[in-house]
Amino acid sequence: MAYLTTDRHLVRLLSLLPLVLVCLVLSLVGARADLSYVTPNDMQRGALLLKGKEPGKFIEAPVLATDVDIQVTGPTGRTRVTQRFENPGEGWVEGIYVFPLPEDAAVDTLKMVIGDKVIEGEIKPKVEARRIYEEARDAGQRASLVEQERPNLFTNSVANIGPGETVIIQIEYQETIRQSNNTFSLRFPMVVAPRYNPQPTIVHTVDIDNRNGWGVIDPVPDRGRIEPPVQHPDDGPINPVTLTLSLDAGFPIDRIVSHHHEVRIERGERNATLTLKDGDVPADRDFELTWTPEEGSEPTAALFRETWKGEDYLLLMVTPPYGEEIETAPAREVIFVIDNSGSMAGESMPQAKESLLKALDRLKPTDTFNVVRFDDTHEVLFEQSIRADRENLNVARRFVRSLEADGGTEMLPALQAALRDPLNDTSRLRQVIFLTDGAIGNEQQLFEAIVDKAGRSRLFPVGIGSAPNSYFMTRAAEMGRGAFTHIGSEAQIAERMKELFLKLENPAMTDLRLVWPNGVEAEAWPTPLPDLYRGEPIVLSAKVADGTEGTLRLTGKTGDDVWAIDMEISDEAPNRVGVSQLWARRKIASLEAARTMGGDWDAFDKEITEVALAHHLVSRLTSLVAVDKTPARPAGEELTETEVPLNLPAGWEFEKVFGEPDAAAPVMQRASAMRSMLAAAPAPMSIADASQTQGIALPQTASDAPALIMQGILMLLLALSLLAGWFLWIKQTSNGSPFERSPFFKWRW
Repeated sequence: MAYLTTDRHLVRLLSLLPLVLVCLVLSLVGARADLSYVTPNDMQRGALLLKGKEPGKFIEAPVLATDVDIQVTGPTGRTRVTQRFENPGEGWVEGIYVFPLPEDAAVDTLKMVIGDKVIEGEIKPKVEARRIYEEARDAGQRASLVEQERPNLFTNSVANIGPGETVIIQIEYQETIRQSNNTFSLRFPMVVAPRYNPQPTIVHTVDIDNRNGWGVIDPVPDRGRIEPPVQHPDDGPINPVTLTLSLDAGFPIDRIVSHHHEVRIERGERNATLTLKDGDVPADRDFELTWTPEEGSEPTAALFRETWKGEDYLLLMVTPPYGEEIETAPAREVIFVIDNSGSMAGESMPQAKESLLKALDRLKPTDTFNVVRFDDTHEVLFEQSIRADRENLNVARRFVRSLEADGGTEMLPALQAALRDPLNDTSRLRQVIFLTDGAIGNEQQLFEAIVDKAGRSRLFPVGIGSAPNSYFMTRAAEMGRGAFTHIGSEAQIAERMKELFLKLENPAMTDLRLVWPNGVEAEAWPTPLPDLYRGEPIVLSAKVADGTEGTLRLTGKTGDDVWAIDMEISDEAPNRVGVSQLWARRKIASLEAARTMGGDWDAFDKEITEVALAHHLVSRLTSLVAVDKTPARPAGEELTETEVPLNLPAGWEFEKVFGEPDAAAPVMQRASAMRSMLAAAPAPMSIADASQTQGIALPQTASDAPALIMQGILMLLLALSLLAGWFLWIKQTSNGSPFERSPFFKWRW
């Protein structure tokens, strides 16, 4: 009987094997379902798919819509950006969106809206904010984190968006309105242009002990954070934007112009309300609005005040007396630099060439000049600057007209070549006009070159295209003691180049100084005051003691003429909420610029952090973080990280930027890797083109072969276990079993 008892135990044991295998199959299937992978055939609606690590599998990208509300009051603007993150998939996702803002935006507010619940963001040091966010994300709590990558480039991370859920993020910022001559302007950037990031350089070093070591110098150490995926234009636009702007100019308005979008305008004498004519537009080009005062009502000075925590903050805007335009411009040496890299293909290259040709036409026979062009190489037209006579100008014109856009954007060697001053002809003003879209990620490397090499040269960047890197242009102009001009369309070339010529051909205002009332201690930015060019106002932010009054004097020189302007500081100055944030943002920008020029980096970083925390501002070293304390994602549910794709800027050519589909090495790459489960790919894809290869590398097959093989093996094991159990049952019943004695049963143990 012992053998019979043993067999019965074996039967019971084997009888559990099918249940174990069934549970294993279900767990594997469930685990795969949690990852929220889809195939193009699974989709029943239009959607954007991002390539996953598993062959033939994709992740449905979060859907993003943005609403922008801008309030302009005099020389200041307050903007609220509302981003709606919708998860159209069946799994839990973390959405990461890289978005632009104006380079002087003082970002001070973050709100996360979930249903009726509103969570206010808190300002924290960047490392601490990242830790708080990641802990909340891992705990299944909804959270949002706004980080600055560049002064005009930010990242919004939103964790634990449930299946079919929508999370609303609101960001607010303060800015100053730009003025040039009698034209006031505001620009709201809508898209981050793909950036060319030079590859790291490997350096071999030998120390005094003869020990060899390899080091890597990366000009773009954060490249992975500024390379979001880009939607192929053939797949249609994404990320719709609605925009409303309320304008209270403070003076009678003559003209209001929206340069790149059609708008509806309801206007009064001093104010106007604008909305986009089409309701929403794709986020693929900057929104730019300009307005001018009626003749005779042009403002020449403005002073606004805010009292905050026992101190007064001032915002001062003054248009200096420029006098008459000079009839004879000083002798000049002008170096033209033109970007003909792949990102300039499309609308930008003709704009740059036409702008440069107009600039050549303005040269006088007494001037000297040269031309430098660059892509991933650079070329200097003449060995040295030569006379601007007819023959030399014709050579330059033919050279410019022959240029085509292609290749990478190796800007540094071209900039260094332009700043090189072998003649050192001090009898001439040396001006460098730099035409580019600024689509690079190694800004810091270029700023350092300007500081080291500019010498007596003055740098005048001209931003070309629908989405220029305004942070690079503005900072380069400040460090190069020049001015920044933007040309966003062919229609703007004549007007904007004319403004630039007035700056180039008239003397700059120099030796600008502020003289505060006796006994007044003030902290004013920028310090020192920069030189000004014709049509530019002085924009100054200052912190003074509460109740400060008296006469503020501003002095300067235009050529050999000395001038002075007196302004009264009193409690009657109009109050403006946000002036303190503008002061803090200007101080941070000035400290960052000083840090670039050298000194104690740790001391600069400490001061930047203290200012940003005190004024609740996002900066390079501080971030806004909001956390919903209630866990949302169930335990055991997987969280998928996805990057929200961007549109290609309007007028750009996708293949010139990312290369042809079969190209071995694209000119410019998107994010090097999708963190978590996303695989590296030149661009996301849409369902409509999931079976095609436009701009992305598709897998050789879309089948689930590995998974099907595994499932087949498990089912085979299940069948074998059932068969073994059946055999053992037959053995137990074989002694007298009618079934066993049947002539159809031939098996014997």
